[in-house]
Amino acid sequence: MVKKKTAFVCNDCGAEFARWQGQCSECRAWNTVTEFRVPSVKAPPKSAAMSGYAGMVEATVQTLDEVNLESLPRFTTGFKEFDRVLGGGVVPGSAILIGGSPGAGKSTVLLQTMCLLAESMNTLYVTGEESLQQVAMRAHRLGLPTNKLRTLAETNVETICQLALKEKPSIMVIDSIQVMHMSDVQSAPGSVSQVRESAAYLTRFAKQNQVAIFMVGHVTKDGSLAGPKVLEHCIDCSILLEGSSDSRFRTLRGNKNRFGAVNELGVFAMTGQGLKEVSNPSAIFLNRGEEQTPGSLVMVIWEGTRPLLVEVQALVDYSQLANPRRVTVGLEQNRLAMLLAVLHRHGGLQVADQDVFVNVVGGVKVSETSADLALITALVSSFKNYALDRELVVFGEVGLGGEIRPVPSGQERLKEAAKHGFKRAIVPSANKPKEIIEGMEIIAVNCLSDALEALF
Repeated sequence: MVKKKTAFVCNDCGAEFARWQGQCSECRAWNTVTEFRVPSVKAPPKSAAMSGYAGMVEATVQTLDEVNLESLPRFTTGFKEFDRVLGGGVVPGSAILIGGSPGAGKSTVLLQTMCLLAESMNTLYVTGEESLQQVAMRAHRLGLPTNKLRTLAETNVETICQLALKEKPSIMVIDSIQVMHMSDVQSAPGSVSQVRESAAYLTRFAKQNQVAIFMVGHVTKDGSLAGPKVLEHCIDCSILLEGSSDSRFRTLRGNKNRFGAVNELGVFAMTGQGLKEVSNPSAIFLNRGEEQTPGSLVMVIWEGTRPLLVEVQALVDYSQLANPRRVTVGLEQNRLAMLLAVLHRHGGLQVADQDVFVNVVGGVKVSETSADLALITALVSSFKNYALDRELVVFGEVGLGGEIRPVPSGQERLKEAAKHGFKRAIVPSANKPKEIIEGMEIIAVNCLSDALEALF
């Protein structure tokens, strides 16, 4: 009789140990090390049609010129914004992880997608958190066609894959991976070992049977995906659905994609009929008031493969505190501190006794450096109480020496701004277009002092 192997794994960080111990030596957490039985090495069930699947049963060595370079066949989700984030559509056999905070709309957008795809292909929606009646009620409330979508309420991964072989779906949804479990793993559902083994099992099943699988994942308090890091490594695509409870807009951002560009952004609006895609995101983020106020400015950022116009607002006010506040929403706070130092050294503006508040309108999170010049311009505008031109757009990176550095895709940014009616633009000298853009005056600057002189 073969002796069953056991392992001791920390439920918080996933570290493995040879024996039980009270405190995890990796994450220093107490009472998180649990024993579980190592599952026997077995492959997920495979259909008869895939018995000769190359790379899974019979491994062969090839030279690069023998590899088939034909484009991967994709099928659309029915949402252009969703397809954009996925890199052009869903690739058969891919494993996709979609995360988001509670109430963001993960189950809603997947239910909408599956009901649309069920009209033309075999689909399977597996729910582990809700009953089938709850799923049917949501679909009825959203007005979705439900006569062809196959559903299943189950949490055992082996049972799900066995039933999927009989149903033969082209695409399958697992909602959610945190409640799935495997019989051979002794820890509770949602633990590090259960999530890791369940995700790996489902990913192998997807590759062997050419079934595209969407896995719903939860997020932690800091917005990162819950579970072990290996979960993000084993899947092909990781996307995050973001949106605050007080906003009707949701952004779908790709964090990892083996079949397309990363950091691609899709914008949706939450309505009574579910999520509706927004084809022109710049229009919703530029909904400004009739009267232009100091500290408000439009900048052009680059999200994935397209430019996006957003409004940045700054408020500089005298502080009664010994340590003035520096508050940012949608921007990095460390970046603001650096730009304030550059503004003092090379712009001659001292704000050490001022509270500084910065906000990116619409809930957009800006991480690229092209917002530097626009942020400094908005700060000076608020400090001097000087309202800027409504038809002005600004972008560019600011260096520690006060120089204005170029940013990628400058021509495309200017064309997007001109399309929305902007007449003036302040850009780095290296981003000045060679061809004249009709109806737009372009001011090229080399340093911060040139930009401030052109504005004020």
